[in-house]
Amino acid sequence: MTPQDIEDLFTRSDGQYLCARWGRPIVPIVFGVEDATLAVVKGACEAVVALAGHRMAETDPEMGANLMVFFFRDWEELLEVPDLGGLVPGLDEMVARLVAAGANQYRMYRFEESGAIRACFVFLRMDAEMSEVPAEDLALAQMARSILLWSDSAFRDRSPLAVTPEGNAVLRPEIAGVIRAVYDPMMPEVANDPSHALRLFARIGPAAE
Repeated sequence: MTPQDIEDLFTRSDGQYLCARWGRPIVPIVFGVEDATLAVVKGACEAVVALAGHRMAETDPEMGANLMVFFFRDWEELLEVPDLGGLVPGLDEMVARLVAAGANQYRMYRFEESGAIRACFVFLRMDAEMSEVPAEDLALAQMARSILLWSDSAFRDRSPLAVTPEGNAVLRPEIAGVIRAVYDPMMPEVANDPSHALRLFARIGPAAE
């Protein structure tokens, strides 16, 4: 992984470099799944948070939960979720846009005044393609995508996961290295200068090559 590879992970489609990590402990809650899948999602969250060296908590003092994951079959179901419109401004327009695009996932964030991540909403429409993905793989990939504010194109062509010779899905070593580097206590919670990628590269070292 080169400095340019890292820069690309946080350079958005409009050319802006922006990397942000969570500024508060993560409190996940999952909607629309059975208990077994709930445990898988929360286990994946715990694993990625531990990798980052970040923290989880039982409750968020302002929101109760700040990482909300929704599983559903049709986007219109979101319009029936009580009080979701208060948490997600422009919910009707968002749903209409995602229906028109045929999307099967969407992620949106709220930010602290500092620009650090305050909350994340993950929406997963379980279409035929998404339903074929094992729950463990889906949960790990979604938690990896949610632990940082990545570029909108970071994983468009390649998943954050790799498959071991035994057939198990794991985070790609270079992605795990980037996550750990961003959460280094000496690194800023938010960065919008591409030179930040060079600082990450210096911290990742050969382990991610």
